[in-house]
Amino acid sequence: MAAGLTLLVAVAAVVAVLVARGGGTYRYELALPNAGQLVDGDEVRVGGRRVGTIGDLRLTPDRTALIDLEVDDDVGPLHEGTTATVRAPSLSGIANRYVSLSPGPNNAPEIDEGGRIAADRVTQIVDVDQLFSTLDEPTRAGLRRLIRGASRTTAGRERLANETLERLNPTLGSGRALFAEVARDAPALRTFLQAGSRVVGSLAQERTTLPSLVANARSTAREVVAEEAAVDDTLDRLPATLRRGSTTLAGVDETLDAADPLVEAALPATARLAPLLRRLRPLAATAVPTIADTRRLVRSAGAPNDLIDLLRRTPALADVAVPALQDTARAATSARPIARFTRPFAPDLVGWLRDFSQASAGYDANGHYARIQPIINENAVVGDALLGPLVRALAGALGPAGGVGAQDVGARRCPGTATQVRPDGSNDPRRSPEALDCDVDAVLPGP
Repeated sequence: MAAGLTLLVAVAAVVAVLVARGGGTYRYELALPNAGQLVDGDEVRVGGRRVGTIGDLRLTPDRTALIDLEVDDDVGPLHEGTTATVRAPSLSGIANRYVSLSPGPNNAPEIDEGGRIAADRVTQIVDVDQLFSTLDEPTRAGLRRLIRGASRTTAGRERLANETLERLNPTLGSGRALFAEVARDAPALRTFLQAGSRVVGSLAQERTTLPSLVANARSTAREVVAEEAAVDDTLDRLPATLRRGSTTLAGVDETLDAADPLVEAALPATARLAPLLRRLRPLAATAVPTIADTRRLVRSAGAPNDLIDLLRRTPALADVAVPALQDTARAATSARPIARFTRPFAPDLVGWLRDFSQASAGYDANGHYARIQPIINENAVVGDALLGPLVRALAGALGPAGGVGAQDVGARRCPGTATQVRPDGSNDPRRSPEALDCDVDAVLPGP
């Protein structure tokens, strides 16, 4: 009796809950940035199975679309972590979207009745019309011409186009693997894109030369097509070449890693490279005649008349010049003591040449004349055996009028010592690094 009463109470509780929930459904709000192609009554699915419908649609003041979702109790209640995706059942149709739910884990907290699934938990597909609507009129016109041009290109070549599409899937798979490898090193990819941006910017500055570049590329492509047999032969040999080059390319990664610091250090310099090249353009144009003349100077037809002929004769000249230079070096080494000995006499020689030219510079009606007046420095002759006693006697007779009097400096006076030693010591024979053939102590007293 007690068990039957308990079962009756449980059934009544279930019925009460179902009634309170409106017939076994849960109601939630879904926030969407755009509710286009959704209408009241569209389906709500989980795993492709219908589990509810879309109710009322309304717009909030911040222009966010709110949609009421009514979910059956076999998937409700929903838990936090639930995500929603707005999908289309087919490529064609109008207002045929549905909401696909991915329920959150059961151990997560439940979403309250009437709770909201935030817009950041919703994924929406983008219609082609919406994509085209973001393009301006010139872009849409260019895209239209591109599609029509592709149609004309494939006209009559449908079989080849189908074969190309069949081989496109492996190509796209390989491309996806390639892009995955590229995306692994995001800093390197960012650096590459930045460098590419700078390259494109530099190309944009040369927009006047790009048409000619494209025309030349088209001419090159036309010539390549004309050599179809040679191109086929090259393509046949390409796999073997690539296999042989794989060993070399295996070390490219390490080389690139080692070159990264160099590239980073060179980036500031490359930013200034384009202006430098533009400035070098007039120099290059001016240098064309110079280079042509240099080419003729290096090599010219005919008799020995260029640098190559000169270089061919240089060995014979070297055979003669090397001994001569060696003799010259030995002669210079041998003459070094003579030069050291004659160097102190250079001031006397220059003074003699200077004073001699001044003595004979005057002239009268009879022409040039020279007055000769002997001026004898008493200190220069005081050491002489004959004149020395006379000079000293004369100085003694003059007394105070004779000045300080003659000083006996000896008979082996050094050159340049007829006057006192200069403060800088330039005429002091005692400072000479070489041995002099004179009495180095025979100098005049005084400053």
